[in-house]
Amino acid sequence: MITTVTLNAAIDKTYYVPSFPLGQVSRVRQMYAEPGGKGINVARVIQQLGYPVTATGIVGGHNGRFIEQTLSSQGIKHDFVRIEEESRLCLNIIDESIGSSTEVLEQGPSISTEVWQLFQARLADLAAQSRIVCFSGSLPQGVPSDAYAQLIRIAKQSGALAFLDTSGHALLQGVSAQPDFVKPNEDEVKALLGAFFGGESEAEGDGDGDGDRAHGLLRLHHQGVPRVTVSLGVKGSISAYEGALYRVHAPSIQTVNTVGCGDSFVAGMALATAQNLTFPNCLQYAAAVASANALTERAGYVQLHDVERLQKEINVKLV
Repeated sequence: MITTVTLNAAIDKTYYVPSFPLGQVSRVRQMYAEPGGKGINVARVIQQLGYPVTATGIVGGHNGRFIEQTLSSQGIKHDFVRIEEESRLCLNIIDESIGSSTEVLEQGPSISTEVWQLFQARLADLAAQSRIVCFSGSLPQGVPSDAYAQLIRIAKQSGALAFLDTSGHALLQGVSAQPDFVKPNEDEVKALLGAFFGGESEAEGDGDGDGDRAHGLLRLHHQGVPRVTVSLGVKGSISAYEGALYRVHAPSIQTVNTVGCGDSFVAGMALATAQNLTFPNCLQYAAAVASANALTERAGYVQLHDVERLQKEINVKLV
């Protein structure tokens, strides 16, 4: 089983509008409301790909009940800690005239010390039943700044691999616990290492800055993170594993929606790792799952036939 952790769960509401001019009225053509937060997106994708998964985290209020009820209706097993405060609402506005995405994210509820301790105990039980625990997204108010580091240690002590996908101070603190996989983007690695990253160097790679990316990536890898993938958006990704570097080029597709692609990558990587695929094959599968998400209007949705087709088009190169 894979367990996904969403400490700051949400209702993700997506509006599709013909255009989105600032300061004017926009009419919504189509709307979707889904349980959200990055870890929930990861769980949804893993479930669609047919692997056992449990979503956990903290939810509250009417929004929390919507999250739990909708996950149940989608066949996604869940085991959340409930609070009285409302879970947050996150808006994504898709401007169809130019294909842009604008997100408006609420901060979310504040978590008490008692709830935090209860969740730690809940996680220990779930991690003991899991091959991998995926920690994703922002931290809610009230939890310690090293919350992910604490949870990663609990997961690893319970015998599970720990995957981390977050940003900012939560990423910096989380990496100190040496998770088994992290997936920062270029800006996050730049902030994490406090060094120039992703410029125009051609010292290594294919001349689009991979030399500098490789330098930053290996620094993070050598700090004790076995698997590191840096997302490069439409340009694919670059990864480190067992001292080697791998470059993945994303397939050329007609992108519909980029929200949820990073979560889909994590889902694919976790599932492939749980099935003991080689690291290059894990990268290929994860990239295919991420690309499949980009073909759908809704974040955290993939079609298995798209994954299988795209997998054949993805090139993983040893740098």
